[in-house]
Amino acid sequence: MASDRVLSQDEIDSVFRNLQGTSNEDDPARKAQPYDFRRPDRIAKDQLRAIHLLHDNFARSLASSLSAYLRAYVMVNLISVEQLSFLEFSQCLPAPTCIVSLSMRPFDGNAVLELNPTMVFPILEMLLGGSGKTPYKVTREITEIEQSILDGLFRIILHDLREAWSPISQINFAIEAHETEPQLLQILAPNEAVVTVGMEIRIGEVAGMMNLGIPSIIIKMLRQKFDQQWSVRKSESTEEEQARILRLIKPAQLKFDARLQGPSLTVEQMLGLQPDDVVEFDFPVNRPVNLLINGALKFNGRIVNTGRKRAFHILVDQTED
Repeated sequence: MASDRVLSQDEIDSVFRNLQGTSNEDDPARKAQPYDFRRPDRIAKDQLRAIHLLHDNFARSLASSLSAYLRAYVMVNLISVEQLSFLEFSQCLPAPTCIVSLSMRPFDGNAVLELNPTMVFPILEMLLGGSGKTPYKVTREITEIEQSILDGLFRIILHDLREAWSPISQINFAIEAHETEPQLLQILAPNEAVVTVGMEIRIGEVAGMMNLGIPSIIIKMLRQKFDQQWSVRKSESTEEEQARILRLIKPAQLKFDARLQGPSLTVEQMLGLQPDDVVEFDFPVNRPVNLLINGALKFNGRIVNTGRKRAFHILVDQTED
């Protein structure tokens, strides 16, 4: 019986021929997605799409800001939003280049902002009075003087980046250090996952890349904020919510101010008044008085007496009580 279950070589070859004829769609190995257990901080694709939209808005605002700063027409296009290891991200950067390490207060950790030399030197030329529109290749490192000149450019970039992230979280991006060699960056572990954002900056015929790397672990901490940003808002509030708002506004104080909105006097005219002068206010007796609530006009009416107190009688219509 045991020998009957042993397959011959022809039978084995026939089985493999049948497997080769099977479509790839039915192969479970084709449907499997690889998972790297060394990267537990990778984020979901829906959150990645939200980050893409966020930085697309950042690209549009940055194009406007740089156009005003450089006094030239600047285009900024979002090219890609990906998840990579920090080692892969640093290996994709040119060397030498212009890199700044960014703090992300109130969160612990650092982001990386890189500006390609193909864009840095034309911008430096424009800031120093040149046109900066002639493409040329420079492979040297930037000097300390050039870094100080670029600080104004980075301030504009980081301002727009903070504004783009403000609906999600108030992150204070600030420069901590400068670097020119990507291999010398020691702010993250090589296998730590980062979300990389690639943007193309174009000024005339000159174009270059700006790359931003943000630790994925920080973005995962903000997952709930992203969900709240894209959640569907309710069109009507419930009775419980209305009662809660009423309890909150009950202690609020309102200032009522009944005024005769007539002509005005200048200080010079008032100082020039003499005894027996007659001041004409040009205000008819039957004209309604304006009632202002916290400085805003709300009602028209008349000032009346109720016993020993003064009161304001609100008119339903300006001509009728």
